[in-house]
Amino acid sequence: MASSDIEAALHSARALILADLTARDVAEAAIVSLVEDAVTHRRWWLEQWPAGCEFVLGLIAQDVQDALLESYGRWPLCTACAEEDDPHALGVEPELGADPHWVCGKRGVAVAPVGGLV
Repeated sequence: MASSDIEAALHSARALILADLTARDVAEAAIVSLVEDAVTHRRWWLEQWPAGCEFVLGLIAQDVQDALLESYGRWPLCTACAEEDDPHALGVEPELGADPHWVCGKRGVAVAPVGGLV
């Protein structure tokens, strides 16, 4: 796998994660820095395992979600269940696979593809 393929996968993942952060109004500078940290970490990971390009979007989404839990709180919250006063975060499925989606674990339904939150 060429270095350009790795960079394309990373740039695409960055853009899609930033789109989700923007859609949920949390794309402030400190949080964007968390995205950059996750991309840097996964760049190294992809250099070791270039075949992982199709998995990197979901992994970066999970990395950002984990980093946000420590500094911001649960993200992204499930808006479908918000009316029930049971705030919970969406999860990424598959955890290691292509075509990752944000999923409501409570209802077991896909809410949006990663990069497609509204």
